[in-house]
Amino acid sequence: MEYLSTRGQAPVLKFSDILLEGLAADGGLYVPAQYPLVSTAELARLSRLPYGELAWELLRRYIDDIAEDELARLVVRTYTATRYPFARHPARAARITPLTWLEEGRFGLLELSNGPTLAFKDMALQLLGELFEYVLERRDERLNILGATSGDTGSAAEYAMRGRERVQVFMLSPAGRMSPFQRAQMYSLQEPNIHNLAVEGTFDDAQDIVKAVSQDADFKRRHRIGAVNSINWARIAAQVVYYFAGYFQAVERVGEPVAFAVPSGNFGNILAGHIARQMGLPIGRLILATNENDVLDEFFRTGVYRPRASSETFATSSPSMDISKASNFERFVFDLVGRDPEALRQLWQALETQGHFDLEGTPYWARLPEFGFVSGRSTHADRLATIRDVWTRHRVLIDPHTADAVTVARRAGIEDMPVVVLETAQAAKFAETLREAVGFEPPRPAELADLEQRPQRVTRLPADVQQVKDYIAAHA
Repeated sequence: MEYLSTRGQAPVLKFSDILLEGLAADGGLYVPAQYPLVSTAELARLSRLPYGELAWELLRRYIDDIAEDELARLVVRTYTATRYPFARHPARAARITPLTWLEEGRFGLLELSNGPTLAFKDMALQLLGELFEYVLERRDERLNILGATSGDTGSAAEYAMRGRERVQVFMLSPAGRMSPFQRAQMYSLQEPNIHNLAVEGTFDDAQDIVKAVSQDADFKRRHRIGAVNSINWARIAAQVVYYFAGYFQAVERVGEPVAFAVPSGNFGNILAGHIARQMGLPIGRLILATNENDVLDEFFRTGVYRPRASSETFATSSPSMDISKASNFERFVFDLVGRDPEALRQLWQALETQGHFDLEGTPYWARLPEFGFVSGRSTHADRLATIRDVWTRHRVLIDPHTADAVTVARRAGIEDMPVVVLETAQAAKFAETLREAVGFEPPRPAELADLEQRPQRVTRLPADVQQVKDYIAAHA
C-alpha cells in the first residue's frame, strides 16, 4: 500500500514513513492510494474474531512494510482488556468496545472509553505508541511529537507515549478551555519526555501552530517533528476497526445496514466511519453531530465550508468539539472531488483567500448523497436535557459530547436500521456538566479519585509559533 498527499505535490510514501511524517511536505494529508475492499463473505468471517484479531486483519491491508507476524504481535497485545481497564461492565470487558442497547436492537451506545484516559482516543493512540516504538527502534531514530488537543487527544497521546525512550511529546492545549479532569490528566504526568504547553487562545490557535511548525521543512527535519493528532493516518486506520466491531454487535445478519452517530469536531472520528463504508461495511447513514461550533453541520446542510476565527469559536460544555477548522475534513473532500488534487488545491486556495468555499450547485455537491452523511447541531440546553433523559429512562450516564450525538441522532428520525452512537468519554471527565444535568457527581474509577489534587507540570505560552519553536529547540 502506498500513500499520497491530498494536494498531490509530495512524495508517495509507505506506511512507516507517513507514521513518522505527519503533515505532508506540500501541506496536505496522506491518504492510502486506494481503500481495500472487504467482501460480504469476508465480513462474515471477520465478524467471528475477537477485537485484536479483527484489528490485525483490517490494519494489515493498510500496513505492508511491517512483517505480518510483527504487526500481529503489536496489534493483538494492544487490544487486550488489561490495556482498557475501566470497563463499566467487567463481564463484557473482553469485547474492548462493548455495545450497550438503550432501546434493544434499535438505539445503542458503543463504549469506546474504557482505556487509561477514559476517552475514545485511547483506542487508536495505544496502538500508535506501539507502532512508533517499533519503527523508531528498527531505524535507530528518535522523534519529537508535536500535537494540539481540545481535551482528549493530549492525555491519550501522553499516556501512550509516557516513558518511551525514543519519543518526546510536546502537547499544546488551549489555556482554560478544558475540564478540570482533562487538565489534570495531562498536567499531572511527571515523565520527563512529556511537555505540556498551555496556549493562550483556542484549540484552533494551537492547531494552527502545529501546522505552521510542520510546514517549516527545515525546522521539522532538524528536530525530527512528528504528529499524533488525527492528521496522522495511523490514528484514522486504527479507528476504522471499531466501526466494524460495533457493526458486528449491532446486526443479526451481516449485510444489514447500520447508522452510526458521531460527535464531530476535527472530523477524524467520523472520517474513519466514511473509510469503513468505502471499504464495504454496510453503513446506511453517518450522522454527524456538532455543538454550537457548527461549521461541519453548515457544510453538510448548505455546501458552504466556512471555518471560523478564534474569536468566533465558542467555549462550550462539550469542549473537545470546540473546533472551527476541522483538519481531517480535507481527506473527505479529497474523496468528494474524485481524488483530484488540483480540485482540492483550488478549494483550499479559496479558503486562504476568501475564508470559505461553496460547493452548492457543483457536480461535487451532487455527489454528496452517495456518502450517506446527515448532520445536526446540539446546544448546552440540549446536552443537559439528553443527559438527564438517558439517565432517567435507562440509568446510563453519558458525557456531554456523546449527548450531542444522541440528540442529533434522535432528531434524524432513522427508523429503518439500528442506530449506534459512538461514545466520546466517560461521564466522570465532565463532572460540572453532569452535576448540572442530573444533580450528582458521576462516579469515577478509584484509581483516579485524587486526580485533580496531584501536582501539575505545565508551561503557559502565548499563541506564537516562534515561542513554541524556541521551547521545542530548547527541550528536544
